[in-house]
Amino acid sequence: MDKSAYDFSATKNDGSEISLKEFAGQVLLIVNTASKCGFTYQYEGLEKLYQQYSSHGFSVLAFPCDQFGHQEPGNDEEIKQFCNLNYSITFPLFKKIEVNGDNTHPLFEYLKSEARGLLASKRIKWNFTKFLVNREGKVVRRFSPAFKPESLTTEIKRYINGAS
Repeated sequence: MDKSAYDFSATKNDGSEISLKEFAGQVLLIVNTASKCGFTYQYEGLEKLYQQYSSHGFSVLAFPCDQFGHQEPGNDEEIKQFCNLNYSITFPLFKKIEVNGDNTHPLFEYLKSEARGLLASKRIKWNFTKFLVNREGKVVRRFSPAFKPESLTTEIKRYINGAS
């Protein structure tokens, strides 16, 4: 059987472990995030997408990462406070992870192998790289940090409405 994003589990920001099977049947936008990055403002766009489409089977999953320019220096509680205070996020926030190297979170190992970046590279180049996952749990597209969340609306709606 082919793997899907739903075959993985992750630790939420509050320390609870969850299976991504809880999101089965949803379209997901999985993002590595950081609080002190030039792209941090994208939290606002991610929250807007979540608010607009969560009732249609869509979710954003945010995975803080400190592997790029030490732009996520806080601990999990500080990250949660930052996100709540500055962006009032309501989508799932996970514990800080690594997305490259020997300690890459298994979910991101899978995402990178399914949707390579520029010049077919698996490596994530920076914070706010986004992976779009269809309702079957398959990675359908990878977006560089330069893609603002609001620019993904058409693509997200396409998968919400049944594209595979």
